[in-house]
Amino acid sequence: MRLWNEIFLFTALIALGSAVPAHSQNWPHKTVRIIAPFAAGGSSDGIARIIAQRLGEVYGQQFVVDNRPGASGTIAAETVARSPADPYTLLMGTPSQITIAPTATRTLYDPLKDFAPISVIGTNPFVLAVHPSLPVRNLAEFIEEVRAHPNKIAYAHGGFGTIVHLSMALFLKRAGIEMIPVTYKGGAAPAVADVIAGHVPSYLAPLASVVPYASTGELRLLAVSSEKRAPQIPQVPTFIEAGFPGFKVLTWNGLMAPAGAPTEIIDNIAKEISLAVRDQKVAERLNNSGVDPLGNSPEEFATMIAADIAFWTEALKISGTQPK
Repeated sequence: MRLWNEIFLFTALIALGSAVPAHSQNWPHKTVRIIAPFAAGGSSDGIARIIAQRLGEVYGQQFVVDNRPGASGTIAAETVARSPADPYTLLMGTPSQITIAPTATRTLYDPLKDFAPISVIGTNPFVLAVHPSLPVRNLAEFIEEVRAHPNKIAYAHGGFGTIVHLSMALFLKRAGIEMIPVTYKGGAAPAVADVIAGHVPSYLAPLASVVPYASTGELRLLAVSSEKRAPQIPQVPTFIEAGFPGFKVLTWNGLMAPAGAPTEIIDNIAKEISLAVRDQKVAERLNNSGVDPLGNSPEEFATMIAADIAFWTEALKISGTQPK
């Protein structure tokens, strides 16, 4: 009940707007930092750089991406939560640090009280990718291979409470198989590199992080976690098609400010993001990164966060993962 009261209050505050006086006509008059929660080279970093370039062009000031990987992205989130509400420090938020980590473990910030949602740039699914040395060519063969070698085959993930760890836990439970989790810090880039090198055989990876390596034969893609096949890899079936009805997992990348940021500024940035993702050049860059452009409003983003918290709270129970 307390969770839902907080969610209701959070959504209501977003809808009513901040009481802090806005001076959007004077913002920005200096460099704006976008804190990215994962290492350079990954999907979230790429999306942050695409939107930073566009906002820099629109506002005539530098928008720089500052990568702060570690602790499932919670280090980056804490940095922004403790920043002034000017807002010259923004967060490229993802479910890992906004809707999952605070549910699964203790964080030094409150996802509902310490941030002002601006807009979701886009959503994207995950793809189960394997090293070609693993003798499987589809999801059914993958399950049989793992079942034949219980707790012998590993998968990469970003740490307890990340969307990949939790999603894999759900999948493994539904498939009735057991694997060895291997933790990687810094987002998708280091994990993908190790799967390509054959150090770990599998990874439920962000779409954009693995598509280039599928065409070269360095990785084999088995299933995608969206409801429909991804247009970038139409030959790869969904988990739903492969026999797991209802298995739909999407991540998102959304720009957020510290709580208390002037509503006028928040709304103006959201408007510019909405225009940006509808620009053909920007949309094409996002699509090439495996992202389905969105550009929603602060109110819609707040509702999305509330629904995500409820979903992952339930997912933690279903997966048997115990919060720390």
